[in-house]
Amino acid sequence: MTNPTRHSTVPIVLPPPPETDPAPVDGCAGCAELVNVRERARAVGDLSSVTDCNIYLRRHPEGHQ
Repeated sequence: MTNPTRHSTVPIVLPPPPETDPAPVDGCAGCAELVNVRERARAVGDLSSVTDCNIYLRRHPEGHQ
């Protein structure tokens, strides 16, 4: 039988993601809108929406090929 830990353990500190925000494709209205939504979300601290926009932008260029 093991003894439970009776003290707090040191928190794990994760590094920030190494990636930068994906760039929009020039001349694409869809990319431009995603960038606008991302900027508005970042301005109000909605980092979940910022992440969503980044994911959509990373996937979106598939339609440009």
